[in-house]
Amino acid sequence: MAATGDAFRRARGRALSAFRHDDEYEWKGPFYFIQGADPQFGLIKAWAVGDTNNGDDEWKEEIKLTEQAVQAVNKLNPKPKFFVLCGDLIHGMPGSQWRKDQERDLKNVLKNTDQDIPLVFVSGNHDIGNAPTRETIDNYCKSWGDDYFSFWVGGVFFLVLNSQLYFDSSKCPELKQAQDVWLNEQLAVAEKHKCKHIIVFQHIPLFLREPDEDHDYFNLEKSVRQEIMEKFHKAGIKAVFSGHYHRNAGGSYRGLEMVVTSAIGCQLGEDTHGLRVVVVTDEKIVHRYYSLDELSSQGMEKELLDMLAKQI
Repeated sequence: MAATGDAFRRARGRALSAFRHDDEYEWKGPFYFIQGADPQFGLIKAWAVGDTNNGDDEWKEEIKLTEQAVQAVNKLNPKPKFFVLCGDLIHGMPGSQWRKDQERDLKNVLKNTDQDIPLVFVSGNHDIGNAPTRETIDNYCKSWGDDYFSFWVGGVFFLVLNSQLYFDSSKCPELKQAQDVWLNEQLAVAEKHKCKHIIVFQHIPLFLREPDEDHDYFNLEKSVRQEIMEKFHKAGIKAVFSGHYHRNAGGSYRGLEMVVTSAIGCQLGEDTHGLRVVVVTDEKIVHRYYSLDELSSQGMEKELLDMLAKQI
């Protein structure tokens, strides 16, 4: 069955209504979820014509690709616990001409996701602006739910962060401070409950390949990055999953894995349009990026399915 309209706003009060905390604190065996990023309706045309500010007046290709992604996810057996989209849901920036139409068409595709597979949304720079304001964040929340929140699944603690507040919070410093306070509280909760793993979702990667790489558009500023990496390391966070780069990348920092997933939509490198399958076991987090064609036609490989079959 298809997801309902409420499926887009399940993140409320800094929690996700799809999962009940009391039912999910305990480890129940391996499971998996699907991570996608950057459907970004409108970018393929804008990139092709060389006008990323105003060239996003067409998104037929993104509709087809996202439909293929939803169909591939719906066919998977067993079903994933959830399907997370790590930001840049659409290309049109706040206040731009095509934004509402892009949002409407994306929801029309995503509403066909199996209702037993909750959708989890992460805010990207195109969703709330490169320098977000209280207004742009509020507007995002009205459409897609909270910009940061936490949830538990099978003894694993998940944190969804608004990475734009780490990139440029100059127009809303009080909102960055509020997220920082909340995050510290959440990490204290995780320690109290002795969770199996902690996993973070955010749009902008901490880094693309090396923890000490130079700062540019696609990662966080070095001093901000270092502070976050240390906080995550001390909290025992195992992995951060992100998008934004429109290419696959990643690296590690003191046991913290940084996973950068390419786009459902426009590719800026040599990767194919795709999704990442993430298997969570007792001991580790294993993931693989599949092209949409591969996942649609063949599903998950036997090695990952075998991991899920253990301990259940």
